Formats: sequence, structure tokens, C-alpha cells
Amino acid sequence: MKISKLDLEPKVIDFLTSEGYEELFEPQEQSVKAGLFDDKKNFLITIPTASGKTLIAMLAILSHLSKHKTKVIYLTPLRALTSEKFEEFKKLEKLNLGRKLKIALSTGDSKEKKDKLEDADVIFLTNESMDANMAFQQDWIYDIGLVVSDEIHLIGDDTRGPTLEIVLTRLRSGFIGKNPPRIIGLSATISNSDELADWLDCELVESTFRRVPLSEAVYSRHIITNQDREETEGNLTNDRQESRHQKDWIGLGLDTVDNGDQCLIFAMTRKNAVAWAKEAGRDVVKMLNENQRKELEKISKKILPKDSYDNTKLTTELAQAVKNGAAFHHAGLDQRCRTIIETEYKNRHIKFLTATPPLAAGVNLPARRVVIPSVMRYTNNGLEKISILEYKQMCGRAGRPQYDDMGESIIISKGYPDEILEHYVDGEPEPLESKTLDEDSSLRINLLGFIYTASKFNPTSYEKIIKFFSQTFAAYQLSNNSILEKKVTKQLEKLKEYGMITDENGFEPTKFGIKVFYLRIDPKTAFDMTGYVEDYVRGTKHTFGILHMITNLSEFYSQYPVPDKYQESMDDLINKNEKLYKQQNFSSDDCFKSLLILYKWIDAMTYQDMSEHFDAEPGDIFYIKENAKNLAYTFTEIVKFWRDYAKENDQKKIVSEYQNLIDELDLLRLQIIHGVPEKYLELVKIKQIGRVRAQILYKNGFKNKTALKKVPLEKLAAIDKIGTILAKSIKSQVEKVR
Repeated sequence: MKISKLDLEPKVIDFLTSEGYEELFEPQEQSVKAGLFDDKKNFLITIPTASGKTLIAMLAILSHLSKHKTKVIYLTPLRALTSEKFEEFKKLEKLNLGRKLKIALSTGDSKEKKDKLEDADVIFLTNESMDANMAFQQDWIYDIGLVVSDEIHLIGDDTRGPTLEIVLTRLRSGFIGKNPPRIIGLSATISNSDELADWLDCELVESTFRRVPLSEAVYSRHIITNQDREETEGNLTNDRQESRHQKDWIGLGLDTVDNGDQCLIFAMTRKNAVAWAKEAGRDVVKMLNENQRKELEKISKKILPKDSYDNTKLTTELAQAVKNGAAFHHAGLDQRCRTIIETEYKNRHIKFLTATPPLAAGVNLPARRVVIPSVMRYTNNGLEKISILEYKQMCGRAGRPQYDDMGESIIISKGYPDEILEHYVDGEPEPLESKTLDEDSSLRINLLGFIYTASKFNPTSYEKIIKFFSQTFAAYQLSNNSILEKKVTKQLEKLKEYGMITDENGFEPTKFGIKVFYLRIDPKTAFDMTGYVEDYVRGTKHTFGILHMITNLSEFYSQYPVPDKYQESMDDLINKNEKLYKQQNFSSDDCFKSLLILYKWIDAMTYQDMSEHFDAEPGDIFYIKENAKNLAYTFTEIVKFWRDYAKENDQKKIVSEYQNLIDELDLLRLQIIHGVPEKYLELVKIKQIGRVRAQILYKNGFKNKTALKKVPLEKLAAIDKIGTILAKSIKSQVEKVR
């Protein structure tokens, strides 16, 4: 079907053709014929990766915006994916439909301006950000006409699934008005798509079409056996006499690079991802021409700038691998490095990429050949097989629409390939199962949220609570409601025990419950924090005690126990430092490594030193300090609540003591944000003065803004890492200091 024949406004047709769209692929045409432009129809579209889901979404959005002035919401499970989709759709702002279209992005950043969302025609959000906006009942949510939910199959994910499910339940239950918005779900292929479609009241469109045909195969003993049981050779030198590489998966990747293409190797551990990229790079570099090597040299220098104090062993290894045309991608890298790798791989400069599986569900980085060295991985339950759904996500990265006539996915097997082919290639992905009732914390959060929103004017009833949760996908999949009622009742009792709801004349939140609701945390976490406040040790400094408390909360990650080699230094710190609360005890199960990393982070220890000392990678340090920052803020808000409660009850002494703790927490949070001791805080508040420059200035005797105001410009510029331009900026910022 030609784009020009679609039932869309001429302006829209002209726009699409100007963007290079001429003809619909099979699933796109199938969706249009099924009623994609019909405002009364919901859709669930399940098709493989790289089969044209983006254009389906764009057609539905443009059709809606041509006919209505209500908002379009585009949901994804990950920030990176949300940003990627936002950039793809930003071109819609070129289009004038009687009004200039406005596209906005919301990922939950507190700096985002509300008016941008209120004025926008299309808003791109993570599921979590949408959940928060709905819970807080932002005005613009009542103006939603169409919702596109991308990667909707993640409704079955342990961590992300419950939030998405509650969002969709609210959308279809009349939460935002009498006329629920239209829903279009975009999904990977799933075996129980009919269940999900029925729950959402959706028209189901299924297709196996791929823009680039996919060959799924198993490699064993130099033989590649594909889904049709056809055999070819792999991992052999050009003369086909010997192995190109002793590691078959690297050899198969090198085969691809030697043919002028890119490969993607999935590693089940970060360690393997790094090792394989380094190893492969030694051979990849031999296949490159001089211009390619020069370009890679430039990229390598971006990764490892000479003037950085925070270059780590990991970034050094990455820079060397990239110099050779290879790279690795995993959560241990900082965002700067990940962005460079993603960009340069898309630009085809990096030829050989190793990555951990989460990449398959996140950033779109397709390759001619995808290799999966093992279908086994270590979990909390030991060695287990990966799911078929996860395999399908990984192999879906094979085939670049603009470059390849075919994509190849290969699983490495030590034995006969038939069993693997039958299970992973011929088999159907596992059915989706709701996790909303499986996670107590998620159920508590959503129960408190529902009670808050449903009881704004009058207490809500148990029946109304059950009615709402009986509309979830979890309830749809249950054989009877007794299980639902049992789980809901249990968590309602917990919320009463925590002092967050009452049920005297129906259910409604207490003042404390409302506070916790606005903090968007597990009520149990707030309850535990309250215990610390009640048991608060007055009149001392609590940095170590607060960090210990934070790292042992269930919501804190990444949680690492302390290795034996750090135990002695840990014991010394425990003996030297203070407690937060009277009953504070230290156990061998505590997350001491996380605590040590945080403690050293606020002491301005460099990434390089932490990497060497704790074997902690930049990405991990980032997540640790971000989570600690957020939990420190939450704890501050909890203490403020009880301070105000003490004020109301005229407990002046406690008010003063709680205020001291709040002041300390405010300082500690700034230390966590900037990664510096308290003595550097005044310096890091100056623009372009980070933790490294603050340390240098302090060591040179410039301990505050007053000292910087007095120093001559030339002397300031001569200091390491400063220079004339920055010195002038510093001087202009401190001029107003008295």
C-alpha cells in the first residue's frame, strides 16, 4: 500500500513522503486495514524488532492530531528509549495542522517544566513518570486522547511490570474521565497476546514480518545450522583450514567484520564483555584501513581525555579496545562513555561490540550478525537457561535495515544443535504473567495511591478498592478473586500498622500517609525511617550512621556486602564513627562495600582510586550515589514531617533536635551530589568547579569565595586545571561576595 493512498490529510501525506516514507510494509498495511485510523478501536500490535512499529505509531499519532486537539502520550519502559523515541518524533514539529505541533519529553527529572507538558501535543514519558503524573493528578492528564505504549510486553517484568500495569488499569478504568483514551500497545511477539489484547479490549494485529529477513542458527564444531537445518561453515580462516579464533563466538564475529559488516556479541557477565572486546580488537585492527584507524584514534581520545583525573582501568580498557575497532557496553560504564559507544557504533566506526543482555531491551544497536555464546547464566538460584523471550529480544538486533539484505543470529552450542533449535528458534516465547500481586512493595505503593486519589472528598470503601484492583491484568489472569482479596487485605493491614491509613468510616490516608504518597516510596521504607527518627541519638554528628541506614534499606541499590579484605578497615570505621539511632547494630549481612564507596565518595576519592580499591565501576558508583541522594532527600522529608508534628504538639526540645538532624541531612545530601567533604561545599557551588578543581583550589589555599575574590586573576589562571577563561568566570561569580 502506497503512503499516498492513505486516508490522511494531504499535509500529512506530504510530510511523510518528504521524510522518505513511500510504501507500507506488511504489518503496517495490516494495521491500517484493521482500522488503525478508527478512533474507537484500541490495538495491540505484536511484531518482531525492526519491523516498522515506529511508523505504525507515527501514523496513528498523525491521524489523531489531524482530527483532535487532545494530547498523545507515548510510553516506554526506559529513559534511554524514551529519549531515543523523542528524538525520532521531534521531526513532527515541522508539520503544521492548523497549529504548530509541540513535542515534549518527561523522564521524571525534577527540573522539567510543567507548562511544557501542558502545552505539548505529544508527550514522551517513561511508565514511571506517567504513573507519578497520574497519581498527582496533573491537569493535562485529563486531556489525553491517545496513548501509545511501547514495549508493552514488559508488563510481565518483575521490576517494571507492576507500574505499567497500574498505569494501563487507570487509563482504561475511567480514572482520567468518562471517556478513556484510545490505547495502542506495541509489543514483541508473545505467546498469550490474545490474553493481553482481551484485557485491554484491543484489536490484535500479529505478524512475523521483518524488513530484513532473519536467519536464526546454532553453531557447533565449525558448522552453522539454521532454522531450515541448512549447514554452512563458520569461524574459519579464508583458506577454511583452521579456526579464525579459539573462542568460537569471537571467531564468528571476526568472520562478519572481515566481510565489511558489524557484529554484536552478547556476554552474560561484564567481565566477559570486557575481555572479549579486548581480545577481538587485536584481530579487528588488522582488518581496518588507515582512515578507519585514524577515526578510531579520535574516538579513543574522547573516551580517555588526557586531562581527566577520573580515568579508570575500565575506561582505559575501553579506549584501547575502541582504538582497535572493538568496544564493550554494560552498566558499569558511565553515561558519557555509553553515549560515545552507541553513537560511534551507529556511525559504523566500531565494528565489533560486546554487550550484556539489557542492551537488547534498551538502545537500538542493530548488527549484521548477533552471536549468543551461551544460553545459560548465573542467577540467585544458580545456573539457569535464559527465557525464549529474552533470546528473541537479543536475536531481534540482527539485521540493519539500511545496510543488510539479511540478519544472522547464532547461538553457540557444544553439542548437537537440534535441541537448541527446537527450544529457542522453533519455540514460542513464554506467556506474560502479571507481577502486580507478587511484589508486596508495589502493591503497598499502589494501594496507598488509590486510597489517596479515591478519597479526596469522602473515604473510599473496601469494595471500591477491590473493584479497581479487579480490573488489573493480575486479576484477569486469576482463576478467582479470593487470592486478590487476600493479598489486598494483607497490605491494607500493613498500611494501617504503619499509620498511613485509617478505616473508621471507610479508607482514607492519614497526614503521614499523604506525605509518604507524595514521596513515591514503599510505605515500609517510610515506616522504617520513622523508627530511626524515633530512636534518634541526639547531639552528635551522624554521617556514617545515616549512610549505613541508607545502604541497608530495601530500596537501596546497588547492595554489595564487604569482601574479607576490607573487613579490618570497616571495623575501624565502625569503632571511630557515630550512630544515628540507639539500637544501631552492624551485621555481616550489611552492604558494607556500598557504604564504604559512599563514604569515600563524599571524601572526594577519585573514580580511579575507587575503581582500584573497591573494584567499583563508574556506572555502579553513579547508581549508588544517585540512589543515596534520593533516599537522603526522602529521609529529610520524613524528619521534617515529624518535626512539624512535634511543633503542633508544642514539643520545643524535640523540634530543635530534629531541626539539627535536618540541617545535617541537607549538608550530607550536598556532599553526596558533589562527591566532596563539607569543607569543599562552598567551592563546588561555583559553576564549572567540580570535585577535582575544588580539591586543587583548596590545596592552593583558596578555601572559600572570599579568598577567590581577593586573588589576582593572573595568579588564579596559573593554577592547574583553571586557565584564563575559567579564572575570569570564577572572578565574575565571586564579585558580589562581601
